[in-house]
Amino acid sequence: MTISRMEKVEVFTSESKGRGLKATKEFWAADLIFSERAYSAVVFDSLTHLVCHTCFKRQEKLQRCGQCKFAHYCDRTCQKDAWLNHKNECSAIKKHGKAPNENIRLAARIMWRIEREGTGLTEGCLVSIDDLQNHVDSFGEEEQKELRLDVESFLHFWPPQSQQFSMQYISHIFGVINCNGFTLSDQRGLQAVGVGVFPNLCLVNHDCWPNCTVIFNNGNHEAVKSMFHTQMRIELRALGKISEGEELTVSYIDFLNVSADRKKLLKKQYYFDCTCEHCEKGIKDDLFLGVKDEPKPSQDVVKEVIQFSKDALEKIDKARSEGVYHEVVKLCRECLQKQEPVLADTNIYLLRILSVASEVLSYLQSFEEASDYAKKMVDGYMKLYHPNNAQLGMAVMRAGVTHWHAGLIEVGHGMICKAYAILLVTHGPTHPITKDLEAMRVQSEMELRMFRQNEFMYHKMREAALTNQKMQIMAEPNNDAAPAMFHKKQ
Repeated sequence: MTISRMEKVEVFTSESKGRGLKATKEFWAADLIFSERAYSAVVFDSLTHLVCHTCFKRQEKLQRCGQCKFAHYCDRTCQKDAWLNHKNECSAIKKHGKAPNENIRLAARIMWRIEREGTGLTEGCLVSIDDLQNHVDSFGEEEQKELRLDVESFLHFWPPQSQQFSMQYISHIFGVINCNGFTLSDQRGLQAVGVGVFPNLCLVNHDCWPNCTVIFNNGNHEAVKSMFHTQMRIELRALGKISEGEELTVSYIDFLNVSADRKKLLKKQYYFDCTCEHCEKGIKDDLFLGVKDEPKPSQDVVKEVIQFSKDALEKIDKARSEGVYHEVVKLCRECLQKQEPVLADTNIYLLRILSVASEVLSYLQSFEEASDYAKKMVDGYMKLYHPNNAQLGMAVMRAGVTHWHAGLIEVGHGMICKAYAILLVTHGPTHPITKDLEAMRVQSEMELRMFRQNEFMYHKMREAALTNQKMQIMAEPNNDAAPAMFHKKQ
């Protein structure tokens, strides 16, 4: 697969947003607008021995670099692919005695590439690293302090025989990483595993209700001949019809929040004031904070329930981080009891509790109760998210799997089909998640036919199958949300 396709877009400048990208032809939902390989990318510090440093897939057994003993790879193919980017890093780690943190490693990889290729436009890039925004002038006191520490650590790590850069230029690179880093996920899209810089993607401006989505694709190295391998890349896909000349936009943050909170977050993390239509008009804010109509609760009651929900979420986070899942379930049940007579089905505080409850109960294999909460959560999400939102697709997929585990095959199959339709648009047909979902869709369709022919026999066969085969344990819940699209240094 070629990683250019840049003839479909062009750079333009708008008065309010600065540079952006616009379409040079018409697009429809699911169209791939462009794909781009990382200029540079690194695995997170906590996962360096669990994730391949080339394709960013999580693997059971990885081969370690024999020289630095730090980098890990799926196989010889990935190790060979990595050598150009790892060569300098490898000897620097050996001399330094240990690998520095992910921020320093990413900055070093960027600067070794600049040393090799210069600072001009690289092949397929519409913008050079030098011309990317760094927002260093907008940094607060704490960020300035962190920047100074990063520059200091970088200078300790950077070899004297490599090209030397000015302090100002090194600060620029750290600024670029800080505000243009993109989160890389594992092959299932469920865990953030690294961070990379993609120059063309950096040109795409934010909108809370965007017309595009960005998906990370780990590529495929399974073909016998390496010439047929596909490379790790990001893919920009259209969520609906985009006219020629229309600006391309993505959302830097999750939409599921009131406009004032989204604006605050965007200002803090990306240093701009969002003026998109949804923020300016407060579209869907009434749903995010919705309360029951019949009977309508008093403002005091609403205030009390919201405060109770905020306190409960804090206690739930603590119990989750300690792995006390039965306590999490107890707190969720108590909170839902308070919320359900007062809050509407789209209220974000209700949805947050439903999300935690369904996830943790699935892990504890209480699938029936989990499926009830998952259904309510999905019903609320459907009224809030763009119909082709990737996070909506993932949530519907998880809810479908929970229903399937609970033996509720009709609803489960319906949700798996709905999730598949969304992910075909957001992830494309060849993405590993879409392929997994297609297999689930076929499996649940077969079971549904069996169920409709003879419900009694279906349950008997299912019981026998589950007795002989251990039920697939759901992944252990953690405090991390689904990987955010754009990475911010914590």
